[in-house]
Amino acid sequence: MSVRYLLGRVGLALLSLWGVTVLAFVVLRVIPGDPALLMAPVGASQADIAEIRAQFGLSGPIWLQYVAWVWGTVRGRFGKSLWLQQDAIRVILERLPATLELALAALVLAVAGGILLGVLSVLWRRTWFESATLGAGTLGLSIPNFIWGLLFIVFFGALLRWLPISGRIAPDFEMAPLTGFLLVDTLLRRDPGAFASVTAHLILPAAALALPLLAVVFRAVRSDLLTAVHEEYVVMERMKGLGELRIIFWRALKNALIPTTTLVGVQFGFLIGGTVLIEAIFSWPGIGQLTLAAFQYRDFPLIQGIVVVYAVTVILTNFLVDLAYAFLNPRVRYA
Repeated sequence: MSVRYLLGRVGLALLSLWGVTVLAFVVLRVIPGDPALLMAPVGASQADIAEIRAQFGLSGPIWLQYVAWVWGTVRGRFGKSLWLQQDAIRVILERLPATLELALAALVLAVAGGILLGVLSVLWRRTWFESATLGAGTLGLSIPNFIWGLLFIVFFGALLRWLPISGRIAPDFEMAPLTGFLLVDTLLRRDPGAFASVTAHLILPAAALALPLLAVVFRAVRSDLLTAVHEEYVVMERMKGLGELRIIFWRALKNALIPTTTLVGVQFGFLIGGTVLIEAIFSWPGIGQLTLAAFQYRDFPLIQGIVVVYAVTVILTNFLVDLAYAFLNPRVRYA
């Protein structure tokens, strides 16, 4: 991988992050009107409003406010949460592992399930299985993740009572967090009961979040594989006597996954955004639920911090996907 390519991707990432800070500043401070009036309690005096302006850097020219806010953000100072009366960055970092654990679990389910169904659909093409998976893929794309979440709660939670429908772990297990990722924490503590409880609580929200992305991955893998199986190198492998299963898994799939890698990276941003409603439905104590509460309480410092953390997470993910794409595709690696 060339240094020029790497520096170009770093520059684009920083430019994207700068654009997000501008957008967050403009939306939260200009479009709604005076943020001090929005944050002030009912019946606040002009002196109270002036104090809020001074406390949150809302006085002075708007460009100076932006510079001061960016400088504080760079140093990790998002301000104090109005709602929780704690440092906003501390509150966000406490909730972030829960959201990342949910999003990563959904990503694993979506990618693994989408690739498997895509491969099987190509192997068993022109059969009932191909028709069934195509219909299921269309259904998965047609229904939003929060609708899947409500359906799962009713069916698996209320009717069958197979799985829990709220929280991250049963109240019987009290654990001091180590990493914040409960699956990892329970493994580090060697507590199989707690691990089983965390897994059970994770299944429904992760599956609801994963289904639309699984359908996207399935359709992309199937389409790319159908193109790959007619390439000359695949025809040559067949002439050598290799079986269809080995050809698809060990030869065609690698090339078919190159565009899918980019697709998954782009979709991960939507996956993170989709956690807001899923967390609200399943009472999942992550960033999504915190975002809704921050808007409800008009907690501007907390909202701005969440926007920046979301942006950094998505931009970093896309950066890693760019590197993975360059690793899989030599034509990009040495560009």
